[in-house]
Amino acid sequence: MRVGLYIHVPFCKAKCAYCDFASVAGHEEWYIPYSQAVIEELRQRPGLKGIDTSEDWQAETVYIGGGTPSVLPLSMLAAILEAVWEEYAPPADAEVTIEVNPGTVDRSTLSHLRKLGVNRLSVGVQSFHDAELRLLGRIHDRRRALETLDEAREAGFHNVNLDLIFGLPQQTLADWQTTLTQALYCRPDHISLYALSVEEGTPLARRIAQGELPPPDEDLAAEMYLLADAMLTDAGYQQYEISNWALPGAESRHNIHVWLNGPYLGFGPAAHSHLGRRRWWNVADLPTYVHRVKAGEPPVAGSEELDVATDMGETMMLGLRLVRDGVSVERFRQRYGQTPAHVYGVVLDELVAWGLLEVTPERIRLTRRGRLLGNQVFARFLPNHGRTSQRV
Repeated sequence: MRVGLYIHVPFCKAKCAYCDFASVAGHEEWYIPYSQAVIEELRQRPGLKGIDTSEDWQAETVYIGGGTPSVLPLSMLAAILEAVWEEYAPPADAEVTIEVNPGTVDRSTLSHLRKLGVNRLSVGVQSFHDAELRLLGRIHDRRRALETLDEAREAGFHNVNLDLIFGLPQQTLADWQTTLTQALYCRPDHISLYALSVEEGTPLARRIAQGELPPPDEDLAAEMYLLADAMLTDAGYQQYEISNWALPGAESRHNIHVWLNGPYLGFGPAAHSHLGRRRWWNVADLPTYVHRVKAGEPPVAGSEELDVATDMGETMMLGLRLVRDGVSVERFRQRYGQTPAHVYGVVLDELVAWGLLEVTPERIRLTRRGRLLGNQVFARFLPNHGRTSQRV
């Protein structure tokens, strides 16, 4: 079975003001125990009851995320990748991605990552305005971000993603346009754009709650999204997912695999896995994770068996994120033995009438308006949404 592989590295140099991910700042003393544990977990394979660990799994994509994976010493990243190659035998054309942040890598580090078999880089730039970077708590400035992108090319990376965030407190449409213009000048192969989400308990959320900063303006964020789509499209990028644009052929294979509700295995603290209709996730606490793996115990915090209705709903929600291809009617029929129209007839009729969905015999896609209201559309496919979904 071909699977996507995700490895979570929970370390950062500094915690960003908006971040609520499972990550810790500093704690270099945990680098070695973590690396040893994640390698052992890769070798043990999923230890969850009911999962056949003798299954011949092959990693068609590998994604190392965080946190900031690039803070780990190269020797540890090399050992982790070696375990991946030994246990999950990625094919020669496998997509191998690592997230890096400017300020944590240099030309030499990037060259070594390329030699280790990493062929896709995701660079967390977030903004090309120094004031916005300070607001977000990033450790780099505009100049360092530009240097990192140049160094990635010099190191031999021909598949580079650039992450940006919009909808920041006090950010204007002109500010956002300037950032987009700079991003396009750098000509990355892939661009990911995310609206700021204010997460409870973060420093940014506290500043907003205290009135020090205004909350994000949703209407302005929508304008920023539409501006970005227009600018990127004009520059030759194709939007293939709600938050992602790519030059032709540079789409993220790992993320597409996940959006198609395909099987994936996660390793490291807080990592999630999904096989068939079984889903499980690891403990988020780093010491607990390390202790369990070293003791030979599964580091699993919880699991669930999805019923067919929930699995179908997730297939619809994830697939609709793929704005270009949407949900394939035939693929859905092959997986569940019935078409989306049979299962969700009334819902599809309503969403089409509201101008949020486009339905053809081959596929179901969000309209341009539907992309702005995606969460409301996705919710309609959740089981027990409050009304029957089948036509009668």
